Amino acid sequence: MYKNLQQYIETLQSAGELIRIGTQVSSVYEIAELTDRQAKSPNGGKALLFENTDCGFPVLTNMMGSERRISLTLGVDKPEDITSRIESLLKQVTTPKDSIGDKLKLLPLLGEVAAWFPKKLKRRGACQQVILKGEQASLDKLPILKSWGCDGGRFITLPMVNTLDPDSGVRNVGMYRMQVFDNHTTGMHWHRHKTGARHYEGYKAKGEIMPVSVAIGGDPVYTYAATAPMPDNMDEYLLAGFLRRKPVKLVKCITNDIYVPEDCDFVIEGYVDPSEPLTVEGDFGDHTGFYSLTDLYPIFHVTAITHRKDAVYPATVVGIPPQEDAYISVATERIFLAPIRLVMQPEIVDMTMPSAGTSHNIAIISIVSRYLGQVDKVAQGMWSAGQMMFNKYLVITPEHTAVRNGDHLAHLLRECNPATAVIRGRGIYDVLDHATTTCGYGGKIALDLTSNNSSQSVTPAVSDNITLPEGITMRKDLLDKWSTLLLFADNTKSVNLEQIALDSGICCNFIALFDSRAADFEANDLLWLAAANTEPERDINIVNRTMTIDARAKVPGSKGAPARFPNVVTSLTEVIEMVDKRWEEYGFEHFIPSPSKKYRKLLLSDKAEW
Repeated sequence: MYKNLQQYIETLQSAGELIRIGTQVSSVYEIAELTDRQAKSPNGGKALLFENTDCGFPVLTNMMGSERRISLTLGVDKPEDITSRIESLLKQVTTPKDSIGDKLKLLPLLGEVAAWFPKKLKRRGACQQVILKGEQASLDKLPILKSWGCDGGRFITLPMVNTLDPDSGVRNVGMYRMQVFDNHTTGMHWHRHKTGARHYEGYKAKGEIMPVSVAIGGDPVYTYAATAPMPDNMDEYLLAGFLRRKPVKLVKCITNDIYVPEDCDFVIEGYVDPSEPLTVEGDFGDHTGFYSLTDLYPIFHVTAITHRKDAVYPATVVGIPPQEDAYISVATERIFLAPIRLVMQPEIVDMTMPSAGTSHNIAIISIVSRYLGQVDKVAQGMWSAGQMMFNKYLVITPEHTAVRNGDHLAHLLRECNPATAVIRGRGIYDVLDHATTTCGYGGKIALDLTSNNSSQSVTPAVSDNITLPEGITMRKDLLDKWSTLLLFADNTKSVNLEQIALDSGICCNFIALFDSRAADFEANDLLWLAAANTEPERDINIVNRTMTIDARAKVPGSKGAPARFPNVVTSLTEVIEMVDKRWEEYGFEHFIPSPSKKYRKLLLSDKAEW
């Protein structure tokens, strides 16, 4: 694969997937606004290399933000090739071996597997060409981004956080954002469900300081591996070795005993002291498209910063989808589909997580269904499996469904009867979910489309004579295709959706209520809002055969609503205007308007929360 990030940049350039920007730019707001415009361009736009930043080091953004670029990261022509490779490997390993000859045939495979394991070097690495310790190890030397108007500060957004299990010594490499507090401390945003948090609790129980080393850059497959939902106690650098078909070479850090990839661009070494009080971290414009609000997290102390002489600082910008993380999720779907089928759910044929679901909120799978209760088994199994436990809405379709084809799904949704198709559950949520009243826990819904009966389907229609309550407007453009009636009202208005559904002039499978501010939004944006702003137990009901969905922002502290409710993530008006004014300086071929202009109408206040 790639010797370093610089070689990957050359590959992007050769493939026509990179735009170099030579004019000076600021790491506060400007880089993020330019990246957001590019990421929401058709097919994810291009990667951006900002060569002239306010901190000297170049900044690379959107480096995996398209199917082409994530494929280049993984060294394949298309993400599906990874699925085939893993399936072939698993087939070789799991097929019964009846003879000595069959068993001997495994020897070359075992040799190949052994070559994927990370290797420790006894020398220093390229990541240690420059060594800064003590006061010299200052975070202000790095072009760390501040992306959105209500962010609490600058955030390192692509850190590979290396920690060790305090009992076994097994390494974990996680991706946890890091808010810069000052030149020598940051937050460490590991959620309660993550391995890093488990390691932290282990050191706390022992009364010991926790060593931490944060690698940034290098072969981009390292960055991908740090985001991957690997089982606990499995080394992410082993996955990276498998994907790159050669081992990750590791070197020992300068001020602790953690080993990191020798070809990384930056390494920030330090520690977390579990005896210290937690500190306020946030707000942060997150991948959900909403701000994750302030909360308490551990403090990371910097003891050294090392870097390559030609270091490039990679960063990602997250926010309203689609963003770069949508394409990282595509790779995860393909890589982990085969193990899911082998180990947990052999009836699964295919799986996708639409970008509107921001990874966890929506998953669509197709299955081979042979017996009564099998769909329930799959739903409960998926909600218990690794990071799929965070899933909120699961759509289960027949085996021949093209799960990425909107027309196929629309046909199934038109034919379904929500009254009999819904499977309800409760379970773990991502702690970033803002719709639930109980952080990290809430209701779930699976929609069983495997047993649709066309004879029971209804023809969607809404009478021209229907009268809606005052203050509610209606759109019927999704009625024929999706059997969905769209309603819009102020989010503070009391609306009896169930009563509306009982009106004899309405015949459809779904009625969805949105904020009046979203009245002109397209279907994909409405799906994003519906998945993000709803808690199934509170906001989704069945009336006769119609599902009603209240997808509006919830008034904080009102009955059944969360105590805090965040704003959507947008750029500041002055940043948009500044970038518009400077557009010709950046050297882009065509003008790209700011996506934030559309979404700012959803803002409920001028702060991160309502």
